[in-house]
Amino acid sequence: MTPGRTAVTIDLWHTLLYLGPAEEEAYMRGQAEVAVGALERSPPVPGARVAPRSELFTIYDRVLGSAVAAAELGRTVTPADQFRTMAREAGRSPDLPRYLAALSELVRGTPLVPAPGGIETLQRLRDAGHRVAVISNTVGEPGSSLRPALTRQNFDPVVEMYTFSDEHPWSKPAPEIFLETLRRLGVAPGRSVHVGDGWSDIEGAARAGYRASVLYAGLAEYGAKYLSLFRGPARAELRPTYTIRRLDELPELVERTLGS
Repeated sequence: MTPGRTAVTIDLWHTLLYLGPAEEEAYMRGQAEVAVGALERSPPVPGARVAPRSELFTIYDRVLGSAVAAAELGRTVTPADQFRTMAREAGRSPDLPRYLAALSELVRGTPLVPAPGGIETLQRLRDAGHRVAVISNTVGEPGSSLRPALTRQNFDPVVEMYTFSDEHPWSKPAPEIFLETLRRLGVAPGRSVHVGDGWSDIEGAARAGYRASVLYAGLAEYGAKYLSLFRGPARAELRPTYTIRRLDELPELVERTLGS
């Protein structure tokens, strides 16, 4: 760790990028349709019972729900591993490249919206000397499909590092995903602030020993399916250090907490 160095880590969905509720519902339906289409085109396993199309959406929902439950415990189940499980249950040999390519195409065709003031806020943080990284749970799509979208939205000049959970064994709220990011940035947790919209952001930052956590409540309109999956466990309590509704409030809070 470099003495005096500071960092701000920040969530992705509903913090830096978002979809409106209706668009989010359509996007998540698209994820299910991509999975089912890829299953139907995967070759049957000889001698196995091949699930009919009417069962494939149920298989998809069950496997995705299990992956979300694992993420709540801090454990990653990647989209690739989810598809392998779906294929096994469906009696298919998974055509993984086709599935991942279709997911990437879905992301590419989805009009993801940058959070108001997001890029400008990250630039202000960088200009003030803070290191900046994104930490994102990637349950429904891999980080490899999100990187081009972030590049197109011009986040690369203001974000030093992207940490996607499908590329690591851990998901938020596991402290390891935060600590690995800070290790690569060369910053101690006590000199860092994390920002996000969900319980796993606030809980994870606390477990990792961050100096402060910030709950961003400015994009808290979610699609029904997203909310049902990612609201967090009923026992979860949100105890952020700060709550903001505009990202342009963040630099002042960071300066107050960490200094220049």
